[in-house]
Amino acid sequence: MTRKKSTQSIEPNIADLGNGWLKSYKLPYKLEQEDINPEIDKALNDYFSKNGGSGGNRPDAKIILQDKNLNYYPVLIEYKGYKDKLVKLDANGQIENRNKKNEPYFKNINAFAVNGAVHYANAILHHTSFTDIIAIGMTGYKDDSNKVQHQIGVYYVSKSNLGAGQKVAEYSDFSFLAPQNFDAFIAKVKTLQLSQEEIDLLKQQKEKEIDVSLRKLNHDIYENEKGLGENDRVYLVAASIIATLGIPGKVTPLEKADLKSSTEKGNTDGDIIVRKIKAFLNEKEIPTEKKNLIVRTLENTLTTQNINKVENGQSQLKRVFIKIVDDLGIYYKIGLTTDFTGKLFNEMYGWLGFSQDKLNDVVLTPSYVANLMVKLARVNKDSYVWDFATGSAGLLVAAMNEMLNDAKNTITSPEELTQKEINIKAQQLLGLELLSSVYMLAVLNMILMGDGSSNILNLDSLKDFNGNYAYGDTNNKFPADAFILNPPYSANGNGMNFVEKALGMMHKGYAAIIIQNSAGSGKAIDYNKKILQKNTLLASIKMPVDIFIGKSSVQTNIYVFKVNEKHHKDEMVKFIDFSNDGYTRSNRRKSSNNLRNTDRANERYEELVNLVRFGKSKLNIFTEKEYHEGTIDPNNGADWNQSAPINTKPTLQDFKKTVSDYLAWEVSTILKQTPKKDNSLGK
Repeated sequence: MTRKKSTQSIEPNIADLGNGWLKSYKLPYKLEQEDINPEIDKALNDYFSKNGGSGGNRPDAKIILQDKNLNYYPVLIEYKGYKDKLVKLDANGQIENRNKKNEPYFKNINAFAVNGAVHYANAILHHTSFTDIIAIGMTGYKDDSNKVQHQIGVYYVSKSNLGAGQKVAEYSDFSFLAPQNFDAFIAKVKTLQLSQEEIDLLKQQKEKEIDVSLRKLNHDIYENEKGLGENDRVYLVAASIIATLGIPGKVTPLEKADLKSSTEKGNTDGDIIVRKIKAFLNEKEIPTEKKNLIVRTLENTLTTQNINKVENGQSQLKRVFIKIVDDLGIYYKIGLTTDFTGKLFNEMYGWLGFSQDKLNDVVLTPSYVANLMVKLARVNKDSYVWDFATGSAGLLVAAMNEMLNDAKNTITSPEELTQKEINIKAQQLLGLELLSSVYMLAVLNMILMGDGSSNILNLDSLKDFNGNYAYGDTNNKFPADAFILNPPYSANGNGMNFVEKALGMMHKGYAAIIIQNSAGSGKAIDYNKKILQKNTLLASIKMPVDIFIGKSSVQTNIYVFKVNEKHHKDEMVKFIDFSNDGYTRSNRRKSSNNLRNTDRANERYEELVNLVRFGKSKLNIFTEKEYHEGTIDPNNGADWNQSAPINTKPTLQDFKKTVSDYLAWEVSTILKQTPKKDNSLGK
């Protein structure tokens, strides 16, 4: 019997070949054990290793190169020595460094050259100020004539591709790094573009990763950090994130090493974080009143004696700060335009200690439903959008993303686009939130999105809001033409009081609200009748009953309105049963994915928007069993939830089935009545 000969790695040969090229181009490369730059060295050491432990990431070679515009690019190179170990991609063609549970896929990171290099690049993206990194993997084997054959993979890892990495091109050597070729290489890198579909796919992936990271953080703090009040935990996350954001050229991000766990008065870890937050807010030019409120709220938690008490050389505050930065830092550093704190809030739901009867009041809208509502309210780059119970500002984040995307797709002047983006964030969004702890999350959310926080207000929208801008243009009305809302259902009329107030302050536009469906069938009759005196109900959409699974089990509807146009009795309303939206949901605490697209969910959501806008000519996946046009009585107020009429006229098929069922029942009955000893069919 012949024993199969195991293939031996030729990594030393590959490293010798690659490093030889670098040497011939006279590049200042550093090898595995050598330091290259304090910031990068520290990042590689702080990031979790390729085996899942802490620290100790060592690329085989590393360089920092500069282009003609004086921008710096870290270049990280990983060598392997087997024929099939260049790169491992997932089914979508992306670097597969995460498994199906959205946890690090250490097997791939360890075994494949490009996957390892991209892992190192993410360490730099996570823990340094560099936002553009070149990750290179190289492997090879000896052919039958004992000649070394090599393969190279070159990937661009950046904030713009959410750290996922994009293949640059095919290369047979490293000469693209040579001084005379590097500018042309960077020019090629800059032309790399992800399609909207690819971006959306990456965002979905990152959102799932955030869920995993938040669960880990939640469990860790809940289990191991005692003595922290419910609100304190939320404020610690908010404070840590704000302190580490930084502003290029003005405010340096707070580093873990900056916290010395000193007991010196005025120089505790809490004092240091507060100073950094103040510096950040000052440079952001956030209005004084709001800035003072944020600082005062966070300071109450950050400067308490217990959290700054030093044990074993470290305060509890520093320990929690490190956990937050390590678990979450990458997601806000890459500028992920998601309802970040909405996810945070939902994960820390139990921490906030709301009483049972208030649960419905703080259930936040899932991001895919928020995106739907924004489209139903016809939001575009010129919209002025407000939300009268903004929660963590998830609906406003969705609106802002829609507005920014529309601006990018329609404005061709870079200067005009920049100005429009500033205007959208500062002038075209307004949110109100009464609960101070949730309001803080809304402010943080908008700051993370690039600061659309100027007009997020800690006010009672029903009693204290007069419709004006709160900051800047305080003498002028906010010219709202799009209203989105997930109201507290315990409010009058299940929350329809908010709808009446908001629509009454608008002159034009559209509104989309998600609300307990009893609001449309009797719980809000008086509000509904008043609303229809000045506004038209365009659509009533029955949503899946489990859309808020784990938080609430109420049946909800989305109602869509045209603003400031009286509802006539002959107006045709679109009634849509969206119970099957294509998603399957579960509520398993340890599950990595409680939301699965099992039946064309994306297509169903797109079709729903088109049905509301254009009518039944857009029916494709849905049928007339789920789509029905009918009228309501504007003076009724309880007839907003209608279903498609059922045809009660029996068919020949119905008759045959009835006869068949009857005969089957009669035979069964006779058999049961027959004594067993006489029943030749029985035993």
